[in-house]
Amino acid sequence: MSSTITKITLKSGAVRYRFVTDGPRKPGGKRCQIRKTFHTKKEAVDELARIRHQSATGSFITPSKVTVDELLDLWLRSAVRGVEKATASNYDSAIRPARLFLGQKRLQQLTEEDVEEFVDWMLTRGRQRGGKPGSSLSVRSVRLTLGRFRSALTLAVRRGWVARNVAEYVRVPREAVKRAARIEQKRRPWDEEEVKAFIEAIKDDRLFGVMLLTLIAERPAEVCGTRWVDVDLDSAGTIAVGNTRTIVYDRTRRRGERNTVVEKDPKTHNGRRVLPLPKPVQAALITFRACQAEEQLAAGEAYEASGYVVVDELGRPFKTDKLRREAHRLMTQAGVRKVRLYDARHACLPWMANNGVPDTVVSAWAGHSDLSFTKRVYVHPDPQSLRAGSDKLGELLSGT
Repeated sequence: MSSTITKITLKSGAVRYRFVTDGPRKPGGKRCQIRKTFHTKKEAVDELARIRHQSATGSFITPSKVTVDELLDLWLRSAVRGVEKATASNYDSAIRPARLFLGQKRLQQLTEEDVEEFVDWMLTRGRQRGGKPGSSLSVRSVRLTLGRFRSALTLAVRRGWVARNVAEYVRVPREAVKRAARIEQKRRPWDEEEVKAFIEAIKDDRLFGVMLLTLIAERPAEVCGTRWVDVDLDSAGTIAVGNTRTIVYDRTRRRGERNTVVEKDPKTHNGRRVLPLPKPVQAALITFRACQAEEQLAAGEAYEASGYVVVDELGRPFKTDKLRREAHRLMTQAGVRKVRLYDARHACLPWMANNGVPDTVVSAWAGHSDLSFTKRVYVHPDPQSLRAGSDKLGELLSGT
């Protein structure tokens, strides 16, 4: 071993000890030579022994200048293979904060402290889009990004670029989790009275039937993707849920054109379903279809016969953001508490569950593939949801 170590005398007269040895071969079989110089011969001997031992056992990490950004490029190419465009866009967006905060850092210099600092940055000022730039990201978003980043670092470990995953044990601080839970508790879906107030206030609006579709537990993308051929307003009185129309953010496009519409099937088999229309919804949709016929006649050639149910006065289909804006306009007009469209859906599923509809039916109606998920998300420990239990206990305690 010592014979491969060369003694070098510098111009200043100082003595150094240098060796050149082979490390593990690079991907593709290319030879990898390692050169190191030390102040003492013992340091050189020890380091050479370590390299040879780790090379033999497969644990040696070849020095590399690969950056976090380059790793994320490689991970993203692998992660999006065979997935839908919307999923690929979500992956790209999820790792975007890591690119911004850590992208230029060399992968082999990354520490656990760096990742913790990254998490703190996301929780305080990591937002870039979808809100005020420089504000905090939600705990859910931070966890999602951290999970994707861990996955990328796992790939780096497999490739032999780093010895361990420095993000493996990093977690979102407990106080941030508690704070997020308190905020989530304040955000509650409409109760029965709020649903009734909203319906009464908008019954003469052009979009009355559309709003009722959101209230029978259809997701916004499902509402926007519904076509008239999917709706039977005559004999069966049903609506087939099988096409979604959603917005995907495409960073490769020019600014101002990055929000693109993607149509696709539901994520799961259970998402494709045929729902019997409640009579008020059926009547509202009949009125809406007649309204569209009049609008088409008035617009003439300017009308876009797209075939979708949810369209504007010229027949142009809604995007989910347009549907959301119209819903919030009507909530303001009705004087009810503004909620997300998902919370409007969330208002009616618990009502069904609390009024004798079997859990299996509620789950199938919602398009869930997991009954336990329906119970966990849509059965709430609040007074209104627990009223059914109180009524049954009243019967027992009264002796009836």
